Amino acid sequence: MEEALRQLPADMQVSRSWHPFQLNPDMPREGLNRKLYRSKKFGSWERSLAMDAQVAAAGKSVGIEFRYDLQTHTPNTFDSHRLVWLAGNSGVQDAVVEALFRAYFCEGANFSNQMKLIEVGASAGLDVAELKRFFASEEGVFAVRAEEERARMLGISGVPLYLINEGVLVSGAQPAETFLEALRTTSAKKSVSDSPDDDAQSCGSDGCEVPKK
Repeated sequence: MEEALRQLPADMQVSRSWHPFQLNPDMPREGLNRKLYRSKKFGSWERSLAMDAQVAAAGKSVGIEFRYDLQTHTPNTFDSHRLVWLAGNSGVQDAVVEALFRAYFCEGANFSNQMKLIEVGASAGLDVAELKRFFASEEGVFAVRAEEERARMLGISGVPLYLINEGVLVSGAQPAETFLEALRTTSAKKSVSDSPDDDAQSCGSDGCEVPKK
Protein backbone atom coordinates (compact mmCIF):
# COMPACT_ATOMS: atom_id res chain seq x y z
CA MET A 1 0.00 0.00 0.00
CA GLU A 2 2.75 2.48 0.90
CA GLU A 3 4.56 1.79 -2.38
CA ALA A 4 1.30 2.29 -4.26
CA LEU A 5 0.69 5.63 -2.54
CA ARG A 6 4.17 6.77 -3.57
CA GLN A 7 3.35 6.01 -7.19
CA LEU A 8 0.10 7.98 -7.33
CA PRO A 9 -0.04 11.22 -9.34
CA ALA A 10 0.77 14.31 -7.27
CA ASP A 11 -2.74 15.68 -7.73
CA MET A 12 -4.42 12.55 -6.35
CA GLN A 13 -4.88 13.03 -2.62
CA VAL A 14 -5.53 10.08 -0.30
CA SER A 15 -6.40 10.09 3.41
CA ARG A 16 -5.80 6.93 5.43
CA SER A 17 -7.02 5.77 8.83
CA TRP A 18 -6.48 2.64 10.92
CA HIS A 19 -9.34 0.72 12.51
CA PRO A 20 -9.30 -1.90 15.30
CA PHE A 21 -9.62 -5.62 14.76
CA GLN A 22 -8.67 -8.38 17.23
CA LEU A 23 -8.06 -11.88 15.96
CA ASN A 24 -8.09 -13.08 19.55
CA PRO A 25 -10.57 -10.91 21.50
CA ASP A 26 -10.78 -13.57 24.22
CA MET A 27 -7.05 -13.38 24.93
CA PRO A 28 -6.50 -12.86 28.70
CA ARG A 29 -5.86 -9.24 29.62
CA GLU A 30 -2.34 -10.13 30.72
CA GLY A 31 -1.65 -12.09 27.52
CA LEU A 32 0.00 -15.51 27.27
CA ASN A 33 3.46 -17.03 26.98
CA ARG A 34 4.16 -16.87 23.24
CA LYS A 35 5.84 -20.26 22.87
CA LEU A 36 3.06 -22.12 24.67
CA TYR A 37 0.29 -20.18 22.91
CA ARG A 38 1.65 -20.57 19.39
CA SER A 39 2.64 -24.21 19.88
CA LYS A 40 -0.98 -24.96 20.74
CA LYS A 41 -2.43 -22.76 17.97
CA PHE A 42 -0.22 -24.05 15.15
CA GLY A 43 0.36 -27.61 16.31
CA SER A 44 4.02 -27.29 17.27
CA TRP A 45 6.70 -24.74 18.08
CA GLU A 46 8.63 -25.88 15.00
CA ARG A 47 5.66 -24.95 12.79
CA SER A 48 5.53 -21.54 14.46
CA LEU A 49 9.25 -20.96 13.90
CA ALA A 50 8.91 -21.92 10.23
CA MET A 51 6.11 -19.37 9.79
CA ASP A 52 8.19 -16.69 11.52
CA ALA A 53 11.12 -17.47 9.22
CA GLN A 54 8.91 -16.96 6.15
CA VAL A 55 7.81 -13.55 7.37
CA ALA A 56 11.34 -12.55 8.38
CA ALA A 57 12.60 -13.41 4.89
CA ALA A 58 9.80 -11.37 3.27
CA GLY A 59 10.57 -8.47 5.63
CA LYS A 60 14.24 -8.44 4.72
CA SER A 61 13.34 -7.97 1.06
CA VAL A 62 11.82 -4.58 1.94
CA GLY A 63 14.29 -3.56 4.64
CA ILE A 64 12.37 -4.69 7.75
CA GLU A 65 14.14 -6.82 10.36
CA PHE A 66 11.51 -8.86 12.19
CA ARG A 67 12.86 -10.06 15.56
CA TYR A 68 10.46 -12.80 16.60
CA ASP A 69 13.25 -14.23 18.74
CA LEU A 70 12.80 -11.25 21.10
CA GLN A 71 9.08 -11.86 21.58
CA THR A 72 8.26 -13.86 24.69
CA HIS A 73 4.66 -12.74 25.11
CA THR A 74 1.49 -12.70 23.00
CA PRO A 75 -0.52 -9.75 24.33
CA ASN A 76 -4.16 -8.83 24.39
CA THR A 77 -4.13 -5.95 21.89
CA PHE A 78 -7.22 -4.04 23.04
CA ASP A 79 -5.28 -1.26 24.78
CA SER A 80 -3.01 -0.98 21.73
CA HIS A 81 -6.11 -0.29 19.63
CA ARG A 82 -7.27 2.28 22.16
CA LEU A 83 -3.91 4.01 21.73
CA VAL A 84 -4.33 4.02 17.95
CA TRP A 85 -7.82 5.49 18.40
CA LEU A 86 -6.42 8.25 20.62
CA ALA A 87 -3.66 8.93 18.11
CA GLY A 88 -6.28 9.32 15.39
CA ASN A 89 -8.01 12.01 17.42
CA SER A 90 -4.64 13.72 17.95
CA GLY A 91 -3.50 13.73 14.32
CA VAL A 92 -0.54 11.37 14.79
CA GLN A 93 -2.12 8.01 13.97
CA ASP A 94 0.34 6.87 11.30
CA ALA A 95 3.32 7.77 13.53
CA VAL A 96 1.88 5.85 16.49
CA VAL A 97 1.00 2.77 14.41
CA GLU A 98 4.51 2.75 12.94
CA ALA A 99 6.00 3.03 16.44
CA LEU A 100 3.79 0.19 17.70
CA PHE A 101 4.78 -2.08 14.82
CA ARG A 102 8.47 -1.31 15.29
CA ALA A 103 8.36 -1.85 19.07
CA TYR A 104 6.49 -5.15 18.82
CA PHE A 105 7.86 -6.77 15.68
CA CYS A 106 11.43 -5.45 15.78
CA GLU A 107 12.11 -4.90 19.49
CA GLY A 108 9.96 -7.55 21.22
CA ALA A 109 7.90 -5.10 23.35
CA ASN A 110 5.23 -6.58 25.62
CA PHE A 111 2.03 -4.58 25.06
CA SER A 112 0.23 -6.19 27.97
CA ASN A 113 2.19 -3.59 29.95
CA GLN A 114 0.44 -0.21 29.68
CA MET A 115 3.65 1.61 30.57
CA LYS A 116 5.22 0.22 27.41
CA LEU A 117 2.27 1.56 25.40
CA ILE A 118 2.71 4.94 27.07
CA GLU A 119 6.40 4.88 26.18
CA VAL A 120 5.64 4.04 22.55
CA GLY A 121 2.92 6.69 22.31
CA ALA A 122 5.24 9.33 23.74
CA SER A 123 7.96 8.41 21.24
CA ALA A 124 5.50 9.19 18.45
CA GLY A 125 4.56 12.62 19.79
CA LEU A 126 1.79 12.10 22.37
CA ASP A 127 2.01 13.71 25.81
CA VAL A 128 3.04 11.35 28.64
CA ALA A 129 0.70 12.91 31.23
CA GLU A 130 -2.22 12.69 28.78
CA LEU A 131 -1.39 9.06 28.03
CA LYS A 132 -1.34 8.16 31.73
CA ARG A 133 -4.68 9.90 32.24
CA PHE A 134 -6.10 8.15 29.18
CA PHE A 135 -5.14 4.64 30.25
CA ALA A 136 -6.42 5.27 33.79
CA SER A 137 -9.83 6.04 32.28
CA GLU A 138 -12.34 4.16 30.12
CA GLU A 139 -11.93 6.64 27.27
CA GLY A 140 -11.98 5.03 23.85
CA VAL A 141 -13.27 1.68 25.15
CA PHE A 142 -16.77 2.04 23.71
CA ALA A 143 -15.52 3.45 20.41
CA VAL A 144 -13.01 0.63 19.86
CA ARG A 145 -15.55 -2.06 20.76
CA ALA A 146 -18.10 -0.50 18.42
CA GLU A 147 -15.61 -0.55 15.53
CA GLU A 148 -14.66 -4.15 16.28
CA GLU A 149 -18.33 -5.09 16.20
CA ARG A 150 -18.71 -3.32 12.85
CA ALA A 151 -15.81 -5.39 11.49
CA ARG A 152 -17.48 -8.60 12.65
CA MET A 153 -20.76 -7.53 11.01
CA LEU A 154 -18.86 -6.96 7.76
CA GLY A 155 -17.61 -10.55 8.00
CA ILE A 156 -13.95 -9.60 8.47
CA SER A 157 -11.91 -12.55 9.77
CA GLY A 158 -8.28 -11.60 9.09
CA VAL A 159 -5.91 -8.76 8.41
CA PRO A 160 -4.46 -6.85 6.72
CA LEU A 161 -7.69 -5.78 5.08
CA TYR A 162 -8.06 -2.51 3.18
CA LEU A 163 -11.42 -0.86 2.65
CA ILE A 164 -11.17 1.77 -0.07
CA ASN A 165 -13.92 4.37 -0.31
CA GLU A 166 -16.31 2.06 1.55
CA GLY A 167 -16.60 -0.03 -1.59
CA VAL A 168 -13.46 -1.93 -2.62
CA LEU A 169 -11.92 -4.57 -0.35
CA VAL A 170 -8.31 -5.69 -0.73
CA SER A 171 -7.26 -8.52 1.58
CA GLY A 172 -3.90 -9.94 2.59
CA ALA A 173 -0.39 -9.30 1.29
CA GLN A 174 -0.75 -7.86 -2.22
CA PRO A 175 1.64 -6.24 -4.74
CA ALA A 176 1.59 -2.46 -5.17
CA GLU A 177 -0.08 -2.86 -8.58
CA THR A 178 -3.20 -4.31 -6.93
CA PHE A 179 -3.55 -1.28 -4.68
CA LEU A 180 -2.85 1.14 -7.53
CA GLU A 181 -5.64 -0.40 -9.60
CA ALA A 182 -8.07 -0.27 -6.68
CA LEU A 183 -7.19 3.35 -5.93
CA ARG A 184 -7.52 4.40 -9.55
CA THR A 185 -10.94 2.80 -9.93
CA THR A 186 -12.20 4.75 -6.93
CA SER A 187 -10.31 8.00 -7.60
CA ALA A 188 -13.52 10.04 -7.59
CA LYS A 189 -13.53 9.67 -3.82
CA LYS A 190 -10.74 10.40 -1.37
CA SER A 191 -10.75 8.17 1.71
CA VAL A 192 -8.74 5.02 2.39
CA SER A 193 -9.06 2.92 5.55
CA ASP A 194 -7.04 -0.08 6.75
CA SER A 195 -6.96 -2.28 9.82
CA PRO A 196 -4.07 -3.55 11.84
CA ASP A 197 -3.79 -7.89 14.41
CA ASP A 198 -3.36 -13.37 11.62
CA ASP A 199 -4.73 -15.95 9.78
CA ALA A 200 -3.50 -17.88 6.79
CA GLN A 201 -2.55 -15.40 4.07
CA SER A 202 -2.43 -12.54 6.57
CA CYS A 203 -0.54 -11.20 9.57
CA GLY A 204 -1.23 -10.17 13.14
CA SER A 205 0.34 -9.66 16.53
CA ASP A 206 0.57 -13.41 17.16
CA GLY A 207 2.08 -14.36 13.82
CA CYS A 208 1.46 -14.76 10.15
CA GLU A 209 1.96 -17.03 7.19
CA VAL A 210 3.28 -15.77 3.88
CA PRO A 211 1.46 -17.22 0.87
CA LYS A 212 3.83 -19.27 -1.25
CA LYS A 213 4.22 -18.09 -4.83
